[in-house]
Amino acid sequence: MAENLALAFQGIWAHKLRSFLTMLGIIIGIASIITIVSTIKGTNEQIKENLIGAGNNAVVLELYQDGYTYYVDYNGTPEGVIPITEETRQELLAIDHVVSASLYYTREYYYAGVYYQNTQYTGGFYGVDEYYLDIYGYQLCYGRGFLQEDFDQCRKVVILDTQAAASLFGGAYPIGKTLEIQGEPFTVIGVVGQSGATELTIETLSDYYTYADTSGGSMFIPGTDWGITFRFDEPQKAVLQAASTDDMTAIGQEAAELLTNSQTAGADSSFSYESNDLMEQAEDLQDLSNATNKQLLWIAAISLLVGGIGVMNIMLVTVTERTREIGLKKAIGARKKRILWQFLTEAAALTSIGGIVGVAAGVILSRLISTIMGTPTAISPPAIVIAVLFSMVIGIVFGMIPAVKAANLNPIDALRRE
Repeated sequence: MAENLALAFQGIWAHKLRSFLTMLGIIIGIASIITIVSTIKGTNEQIKENLIGAGNNAVVLELYQDGYTYYVDYNGTPEGVIPITEETRQELLAIDHVVSASLYYTREYYYAGVYYQNTQYTGGFYGVDEYYLDIYGYQLCYGRGFLQEDFDQCRKVVILDTQAAASLFGGAYPIGKTLEIQGEPFTVIGVVGQSGATELTIETLSDYYTYADTSGGSMFIPGTDWGITFRFDEPQKAVLQAASTDDMTAIGQEAAELLTNSQTAGADSSFSYESNDLMEQAEDLQDLSNATNKQLLWIAAISLLVGGIGVMNIMLVTVTERTREIGLKKAIGARKKRILWQFLTEAAALTSIGGIVGVAAGVILSRLISTIMGTPTAISPPAIVIAVLFSMVIGIVFGMIPAVKAANLNPIDALRRE
């Protein structure tokens, strides 16, 4: 094998330009495939990050009726659906791969009735427990966070995120200011920011409804205060933090079944808890992206076919050029197998070099496209290994005919060839 490799590289080096032109089809094909695969992987990761968030892995569970989200805001409290207890939260927390669990209430801004002087608040409004802010990665910017006494004593305090603070107070310092929530005075005690938050892109009506309650910011009061402004017996939503994005779908399904059985037993069968499975939505978008990009992969694969035909053509030329050499080797006892492997090795070496150069070109090209066009890319190590191995297979497959031709040459006829 070592001798065959040495002869292969010697032959490639002896005809550098011809070898490079032969490898060009392989280089272009492999580079195209690496670039496309990197773009697919980068796009999929971007979809997942944009939709799910920067590592929060939050699975939201809410009440549905007949397959549609049940809005307490204008439908009222559903009969027979009971509030979620701390015991049930502990059961949710016991589900495999659940890191944390929180119960919370929510209102759309037009039902929340929040004002600062004559300015109406137009963001998300939440009544939360002590776990909610940690699950969503909120960090204190200034002021203070919720204390256990705020929950125990039902203190009328409120925390804003940076967007809500800016929309209500502009550049003014908000701590200690009083907001009116459903006619009740609440004191601003802190401002928080969400770590790793990404800018939302709202392009469709569906996007608007998904993000409408957070695009204007978020405002939080202790969940124990909810009865002061609204009703104590409202069904809450739950949010579970999964250990990884891959666990989100399974956690959502198990938690939804648990809540449906425990919270809606006294209601009619139209009510159920369901998970807002962002992971599934991300996978649907990824599948749509992949379907488009796979067509590009097939187009790129055509250049590999052309490159393989080029390899076969050059190897046939090589066999013709080295006919006397082959005849001499066979005359002194070289077997068909030896001749066959010599030419197969040369073809495989030729395409393998092309594959390696193509991988390097693909990595550089994907980085260049990412820089110029802002398209996310992510290099896939398995794709690199497969590309190099595949280029080697192309050399073996398309080098087989020339190698067989060389191995079957009659030594007497070969020696007579000028």
